[in-house]
Amino acid sequence: MTEQASPLATFYKPGWENYQNAIVQTLASLSSEQLALSAGPHQRSIGELLEHMIGARFNWFSNWLGEEFAPIVGEEDESYVYNPAELVTIFEQTWRVISSALDRWTSADLEQLFQPPASHQAWLRNQGLEEAPPHTRLWIVWHVMEHEIHHGGELSVALGTHGIDTFYD
Repeated sequence: MTEQASPLATFYKPGWENYQNAIVQTLASLSSEQLALSAGPHQRSIGELLEHMIGARFNWFSNWLGEEFAPIVGEEDESYVYNPAELVTIFEQTWRVISSALDRWTSADLEQLFQPPASHQAWLRNQGLEEAPPHTRLWIVWHVMEHEIHHGGELSVALGTHGIDTFYD
């Protein structure tokens, strides 16, 4: 008997995909100058928020879950400044990996437990923080989604602060 498709693919994926498309559509309309704008003096810029969201996708899906991403332009250079077209491409590339994974994983796969990467544990120790516990695939997927929703709110505020149409209706 064939196992049914994952609840992630049937329930979460359509909403997350709509959210992804809305962000990409908004991002594609921005200029490089607009990427430098922020909601306030101590807030991340629009570009930094987008890069942070991409970084979380990569960290959780690649470093924790082992999904393979194509090399990202500028990823090895912390001072690299992305233009809107590059960010659109990266959002689309990372979404293809996430979408494929959501389609592929079964309900049983969601319960698989993943140990934190050694580099992550070392970073936490160096910060004087407790090491991270293992997480299930389901927890990790939800965590990335909630991370994107949270920072998408910040992105919307930053855009709205400067009179730029937001992806939220």
